[in-house]
Amino acid sequence: MPTRVLVTGAGSGIGRAVCLKVARDAAARGEAAHIAAVDVATSAGLAGVVDELTKLGAQALPIHADMGTADGPAAAVTQAVRALGGLDGLVSNAGVNRPGALKDYTVADWDLLFAVNVRATWLLAKAAHDALAAAGGAIVVTASMSGSNAHANLGAYAPSKAAVIMLMKVLAQEFGRDGVRVNAVSPGMVRTGMTEPVYRNTQLATERAQLVPLGRVAAPEDIADAIAWLLSADARYVNGHDLVVDGGVTGNFLGRLPGIGQIPRG
Repeated sequence: MPTRVLVTGAGSGIGRAVCLKVARDAAARGEAAHIAAVDVATSAGLAGVVDELTKLGAQALPIHADMGTADGPAAAVTQAVRALGGLDGLVSNAGVNRPGALKDYTVADWDLLFAVNVRATWLLAKAAHDALAAAGGAIVVTASMSGSNAHANLGAYAPSKAAVIMLMKVLAQEFGRDGVRVNAVSPGMVRTGMTEPVYRNTQLATERAQLVPLGRVAAPEDIADAIAWLLSADARYVNGHDLVVDGGVTGNFLGRLPGIGQIPRG
């Protein structure tokens, strides 16, 4: 089971939940987790995660690194490997979104989304390869249901998530030869800091929940549990897989067609 794990985007949402899940699982086994919690800058959120991890008996290493830069990902990995003495797991979770119609989109926004949502995963994986290979470790990438389902007016978000899913599959082919598994989790709708403004509208929150066959929008912990499983030995033969964790919402399109229940029996 992984105890030395680097998580990007760790200051809130899914990243925070992953850090706490790894720490709690290690504590339940009588072990102490060693977690490099990476975020772009000093923040109350990251400080809070470090405090929570420490209370759980984990070694918490806060790292500030910009995943949108060419050198930030490798710098974060180098610092983590030196401080933790190696690496068992890497969770490339940091992500950004810049909604907008593509006809009005800017090159700067396009490049930013591909840098953070795609390139950072490649650079993190490159930098972490040797440490993960030595430990027989694993990589999990946070993708999105938007990477497999077209969505208007989200700009480069869906294309970038589609790209990171394919990147994950290629990495799985190459790194698998060295004993490193690479997989992705594609969340559906999740209540995180990024999406919270939408859910403050009670009507919108209710309408979104009603779209999901399970009847609710995911919490970050729902996604963190899936990520932790992919990191663990229980998923030891899972490699190159995109695990959709969406409560069934992306498979529910036909059931939402107006008049579907009024079609006469043939």
